[in-house]
Amino acid sequence: MKRPEPRYVTSGGLCVAFQAVGEGPRDLVLVDQWFSHMDGMWDVPPLARLVERLASFSRVITFDERGIGESDPLPMRSLPTLEEWMDDQRAVMDALGVQRAALVAGLGAGFMATVFAATNPERVSALVLVNCFARFGRAIDYPLGAAPAEQAQRTNEFRAGWGKGIMLKQFAPTMAGDAGLLEVWSRYERAAASPGIARAMLDMLYASDVRAVLPSIRMPTLVIASGDATRIPAAHSRYIADHIPDAEYVELPGPDLMMWAGDQEATVAEIEEFLTGARGLSEIDRVLATLMFTDIVGSTDLAARIGDRAWRGLLDRHHRAIRAELARFRGREVTTAGDGFLAVFDGPGRAVRCARAAIESVKALDLEIRVGLHTGEVELTEDDIQGIAVHVGARIASLAGPGEVLVSSTVKDLVAGSGIEFEDRGERMLKGVPDPWRVLAVTRA
Repeated sequence: MKRPEPRYVTSGGLCVAFQAVGEGPRDLVLVDQWFSHMDGMWDVPPLARLVERLASFSRVITFDERGIGESDPLPMRSLPTLEEWMDDQRAVMDALGVQRAALVAGLGAGFMATVFAATNPERVSALVLVNCFARFGRAIDYPLGAAPAEQAQRTNEFRAGWGKGIMLKQFAPTMAGDAGLLEVWSRYERAAASPGIARAMLDMLYASDVRAVLPSIRMPTLVIASGDATRIPAAHSRYIADHIPDAEYVELPGPDLMMWAGDQEATVAEIEEFLTGARGLSEIDRVLATLMFTDIVGSTDLAARIGDRAWRGLLDRHHRAIRAELARFRGREVTTAGDGFLAVFDGPGRAVRCARAAIESVKALDLEIRVGLHTGEVELTEDDIQGIAVHVGARIASLAGPGEVLVSSTVKDLVAGSGIEFEDRGERMLKGVPDPWRVLAVTRA
């Protein structure tokens, strides 16, 4: 196959490199890893073969996220978050005129893929996750994750070995003895990301947790695991398959975790069979979204003090200020009841920053608002949204103080690496909502 030249699309003011190869009857977005290099991938024989094999039955789309490979670089303090990674994929699909595509992801790329699929179900025809994990570290309710000591050891190994083939050694052990492949793969690592960017991206992935997202994925999903792998045991994939409704699970023999390593043909055969025979999407009526609730503090007393006419004028200026921030951060107004807003966002980071900006904006009107945010699955109706997530968000908002943004732990888990900082406010029982929820206050955004 002739090596294609990278093309570019603008995403968030930055140039994102992408390629499309093959002329199959379906579109497939391949996100093999969190790192990539559009030219360099063709110098790694097994990776090039993977793309060519997938292109035999699909048009395969690949891209370098911002800060990675041949896309525009970024300063260390603003490396791409899951949300911005999704923005880059969306921009590439738009540039190619792709309305809906199958999404195939491996290892750490599974974080972005699952959130994108849950948030943008109308853009994803099917989802394939190969040796992915919903969370890397161990937790009380996730005992199969890596213990802190193990996590620290892996981080140190990664930092010392980046650019020397560390990913091949750790995740493709049956191929690590090939000196020629180790040389080209080491070069690929160096071309894809600097050691500093690699460390920062690894820290972001280790801090991510998308377990709450999995039940919201509604499209046909295939989860593939390497049954003999030790660094990322198959139990991680089984967890994902168990928590995505109707997901198919396939366990293949072998220790290699890279999608293109080991018995590549067995992996591709499973993907091809699944995609070429995948059932159609049902009508989309549920989606993962971040909800923002706002409320003016002391509105009743203020309205009584200044009178109805002045209050209506002040309320109109308040609404214009909030709507300006919603437009700026890509929020969509759902309802405006009295002095409060309910808006939805396709990314939690944008929602947090919009909330902080809205608080500052209305200060010019001598108003204070409280804001609550929650990310969860909602049911779409013609002009409203429904579901338990709406109640959770509203209850969290009611706990916020003047000028404060409170969020659920789900929001916090999805903005890892964004620079947003929180203060833990502990678990709270929310009226009308089963089970306690951990609530956090935004301290920096």
